[in-house]
Amino acid sequence: LTADDAGTAPAEPAPATRAAAFSARVYATREGLVGHTTANGHVIRANDHFVALPSRRALSPNGSGQYSVQVCGPARCETAPVWDVGPWNTHDDHWNPAAQREQWKDLPQGLPQAQAAYEDGYNGGRDEFGRQVANPAGIDLADGTFYNIGLNDNGWVTVTYLWTEGGGDTTSFPTWGTDVSVRQQATTDSTRVASLPGPTTVRVRCQVHGQLVNYEGYSNDAWSYLPDYGGYVSNIFVDVADPWLPGVPTC
Repeated sequence: LTADDAGTAPAEPAPATRAAAFSARVYATREGLVGHTTANGHVIRANDHFVALPSRRALSPNGSGQYSVQVCGPARCETAPVWDVGPWNTHDDHWNPAAQREQWKDLPQGLPQAQAAYEDGYNGGRDEFGRQVANPAGIDLADGTFYNIGLNDNGWVTVTYLWTEGGGDTTSFPTWGTDVSVRQQATTDSTRVASLPGPTTVRVRCQVHGQLVNYEGYSNDAWSYLPDYGGYVSNIFVDVADPWLPGVPTC
């Protein structure tokens, strides 16, 4: 990475907000299945970070964060890409309103069909394949995501579907440097999902403390989530004086 203008004064951020994304309380199960291949072709690794949702309408391409969720558990929240389809159903885009929902249009927005089947006997208590629903799960979590948010067993989480509506409030900031990596997680050994070829104005939704990065005399452990790229960039490359971006919430 090359800093093209490290000596220049940082620019002031230009606020740019959008409507909040849709959120729902959903029952989560652990996917596991290390070594298996997901619906988008990703081979599951130990301590992996992604989620599965029960509709291909929100399936990201392999390595992409085009469709991502913020999932919040007992310990913390994590932003993760949607790389698999499930649990239970494959046509249940329960985050969409009835007019847009592919199936089960009589269910409220945010209520997975499996949850309605398990709790209320909806569809005779069966999923779209006719199987008896054994739990109310509406999202599967890869092992790394599952344990990172503080789950030790299947349980309820809050899921924000970041591509819906305006995708949540964001603030725009300038970046500096060339070929700056955007990573799936807030660490340099995480998958590189995109790059910033040169100084760019980016939209930041939130920020986290992650791996400490040292570059050309700068040190910072803060990383910003860029919804347009589906990943995190080190705050070193956000061209403002503050190591923790002003006015940007924690992910």
